[in-house]
Amino acid sequence: MSTEAVPAAPASAEVPTCPFDFAQGLDFDPALLAMLRSEERVARVRMPYGEGDAWLVTRYEDVRTVTTDRRFSRNAVTGKDFPRMTPEPIVQTGAINLMDPPESSRLRRLVRQSFAPRHLERMRGRTQSVVDGLLDAMAESGSPTDLFAHLALPLPLVTICEVLDIPEADRHWLRAHAMTMMNMKPAGKEAAVRAKGELREYFARLTAERRRSPGADMISTLATAREGGEMLGEDELTVMAMVLLITGQDTTTYQLGNISYLLLTRDEVRERLRGEPDSLPRVLEELLRHIPFRKGVGIPRIATEDVELGGALIRAGDTVHVSYLTANRDGEKFERPDEIDLDRPAVPHMTFGWGSHHCLGSPLAVMELEIALSTLLRRFPDLALAVEPGEVEWNATSIWRYPLALPVTW
Repeated sequence: MSTEAVPAAPASAEVPTCPFDFAQGLDFDPALLAMLRSEERVARVRMPYGEGDAWLVTRYEDVRTVTTDRRFSRNAVTGKDFPRMTPEPIVQTGAINLMDPPESSRLRRLVRQSFAPRHLERMRGRTQSVVDGLLDAMAESGSPTDLFAHLALPLPLVTICEVLDIPEADRHWLRAHAMTMMNMKPAGKEAAVRAKGELREYFARLTAERRRSPGADMISTLATAREGGEMLGEDELTVMAMVLLITGQDTTTYQLGNISYLLLTRDEVRERLRGEPDSLPRVLEELLRHIPFRKGVGIPRIATEDVELGGALIRAGDTVHVSYLTANRDGEKFERPDEIDLDRPAVPHMTFGWGSHHCLGSPLAVMELEIALSTLLRRFPDLALAVEPGEVEWNATSIWRYPLALPVTW
C-alpha cells in the first residue's frame, strides 16, 4: 500500500479486497502486519464501500491516541458516505457510538448503572441456569452434534434479551435482522437498509411502551433514568436499545464460537483450563487479545484539524480507521504478540475498544464467556472436534469472523 491517495472504486467496479478481509483461520498474515507496522504504521487504504479513501492506524499507541484525542471525531461521520466494510452503514443517527464526549458521557453514565457489579451478580445466576439448560439439551441430542448451534448461538441472545425483556417470540426475528445489517456483499445493500429501518421501528414501539409502563428491565431503567434533571429523548432511547441488542449478542456469540474452536484445536490451552480452572479469567484475557473476531474495522473517525501521527500528516476532514485487532498484536506492547502466552503479564487489550467508546457491556460479555467455557469443560471433559480442523467452515459474508458450525463429539 502506498501513502499516496488511493482513488475510490467506482460503484460498478469489483469490490477491492481489504487488508483484513479474511474468511477463516485464527491468524493474520504476518508479512502484512509486519509491513504495516514497520513501513506504514498509518497507511492510506481504500475500503470496499463509501466515498474516498481512509487512513488505517495499526499500532497500539497510535490507536490509543486516535481513540482518546478530541481532534478525531466519531460524530463527524454522521451523514457522510464514509469508507467502510459494509454496503449500508451499520451506524444509526443518534446512537451513542456516534457521539463524542461530553455528549456521550451522559448516556454512558446511565448505561453503566445497568452493568454495575450488583446487577451482574444477579445476572450470573440466571446465566448459569441458561448455560446448564443449553448443555442439557446438547447432551440429550447425542454425539456428534453442533456446539455452535447448541451454545454459542443461543446463549448471548437469550441473555441480552432477558436483560432487555424482549419477548421470546421476537428474538429470532431480531437476530436475523441484525445479521442482515452486517452483510458485506454488495447484493445485500437493499436488505440491510430494510433491516435497519425495521429494527428501528420495532424499538421505537418497544421503548415507547416501556416509557408508559416501565418494568425492571434495562430499557425501562434507561427510559425512566434522569441525569441532571434530563431524561433520554425518544430517539436516543430507541437507538440505545437497538445498539444494546446488537452489541450484546453479536460479539459474544462469535467470540464464544472462536474460543471454543481454539480450545478444541489447542491441547495445551484446554489442558491448562482443565487442570487449573481458577486460571480461566487470566487465560480468557489472553485469548480475547489473540483471537480476531471481526474482519476489518468498524466505525471510523474524522480528523477535525490537521494532525501528525505515525509519520503521516492527517488532514482536517480525513477519515481515520483504527484496527483494534492489529493493536492487540503490536510487538512494541506485547512480547511475542502472535503467540498465545497463558502466563502473559497483564496488559490491557483492545478487543472491547478503547477510550470513550470502550464497550460498556464488556463485563456482561466476559461473565457469559467465563460461565459458558468453565461449565462446558467441566461437563464434557472428553469434548473433541468431530471433523478435522480444516473441515470447519467459516463465515464469509458478514463483518464477523466465526465458525458456521462446530461439530463435536465426547
